[in-house]
Amino acid sequence: MNTKKYGPWLVGLMIIAPLIYGAIIYPQLPSRIPTHFNIEGKADAWGGPSSIFIGPGIMGAVSIFVYILMSNLKTFDPKKYDEANDTLYSNFAVLTVAFLSALSTIIIYSSTHADEINVGKLILPLIGLSFAGLGWYMPKFKQNYFVGFKLPWTLENETNWNETHKVAGKLWIYGGLFQAVVTFILPMKFGFIGFMLATAVMVIIPSVFSYRLFKKGNTI
Repeated sequence: MNTKKYGPWLVGLMIIAPLIYGAIIYPQLPSRIPTHFNIEGKADAWGGPSSIFIGPGIMGAVSIFVYILMSNLKTFDPKKYDEANDTLYSNFAVLTVAFLSALSTIIIYSSTHADEINVGKLILPLIGLSFAGLGWYMPKFKQNYFVGFKLPWTLENETNWNETHKVAGKLWIYGGLFQAVVTFILPMKFGFIGFMLATAVMVIIPSVFSYRLFKKGNTI
């Protein structure tokens, strides 16, 4: 799909879809609904029926910001890149909005099914899959100030940036898939621990690799 042409329409649909879903189920909502969940995925805060729109509203605002930023990266970023990158960043922006829209839908769904599901079993695997998707994009990103490992040495040297994101891309693909699996099959507390440990590995290893490459003079 040509996301440069149809992206704004697709993003608009994805933003309003959860809000429409919330409006449809609003008349059937109880007098209070869960608004926050603890580490075990259990509701620990409550609000009135109208609070069902708070999460999706915030996600919608973030989606608009992300889409505008990523679709106009060369306008906001002091570094200028070739036109071929426009479609890449536009596609990434649409996928990011799709993730936020799915997250909004889960939040609304949990409002009426908190006793039937563990919301963490839906949200954490979704985040893991989004990390895996980001890993697929990482090696394709050129140097920029908004997306990727924005370390002093990656921003200073293009070779360092490219090699760091090759390493990070593989780690984030496999790490994200690992997170999706363990948070889905393990008890919530252990799944969360596995999720956080994987996140630490996904951040620390590329950062250390990048620094070591910098100390070696950015040559491999």
